[in-house]
Amino acid sequence: MSARYDCADTQQREEGLVAAASAAQEGQLIVLPTDTVYGVGADAFNPQAVAALLAAKGRGRNMPPPVLVGSVGAAAALTESLGAFGQDLIDEFWPGPLTLVFRASQTLMWDLGDTMGTVAVRMPLHPVALDLLRRTGPMAVSSANRHSLPAATTADEAQVQLGDAISVYLDGGPCTDNAPSTILDLTGTVPRMLRAGALSVDDLRKVVPVIDLPTASAEPELSPADRRAAAAIAAANAASEVPDAAAKPDDPADESDLGD
Repeated sequence: MSARYDCADTQQREEGLVAAASAAQEGQLIVLPTDTVYGVGADAFNPQAVAALLAAKGRGRNMPPPVLVGSVGAAAALTESLGAFGQDLIDEFWPGPLTLVFRASQTLMWDLGDTMGTVAVRMPLHPVALDLLRRTGPMAVSSANRHSLPAATTADEAQVQLGDAISVYLDGGPCTDNAPSTILDLTGTVPRMLRAGALSVDDLRKVVPVIDLPTASAEPELSPADRRAAAAIAAANAASEVPDAAAKPDDPADESDLGD
């Protein structure tokens, strides 16, 4: 039987955070609000919990979840290095809707799925999420929905889709901005945008002047939402080749993951 807590109530918020942290420690799943959409989370260092998260969403190991953190120090501990641009991007955009992909530290004892040695990390700009993450440490968090269904923007929507697979629901009210996080891959020499989102190419270029924008045909196995994002990136790439044209893609209509 799931427990649900209204985080607008001070007492319920604290009770819910305690219950959620305890559930995560025991390998159970929780639903939490973020600054993009609601997420379903599990202890990132518990392989059985991560497997349960993927199963609850109807996803396989080929779609590993990103990791949410409550501090920059926690993010740095998960990576081999923040690289040439990571710290500057973090200073400018965290907490916020920017997911950064790094090479994962080889010392980590975890199993997020088929990550190919990388980890996608984000610090969300939401007080309930940050408070929880500072209690639990890094959590594997994916959007709170069944695979291929719309990401939940309320606790009600998450509960309808995920039901009793979740031990604790933290209700932080409706999400104020359901645009997905922008995903930037920092594992290569030149940062590469993997998904357009709440932060535009123009936003990112204030910190990183050169960004690789893949074409829409570069990822034939993308979900419909990410195909739309890739098309927006391709349009921005074409615009950047025209003098005085602004390279700013439209936000995608929805997201297939928190990236978050």
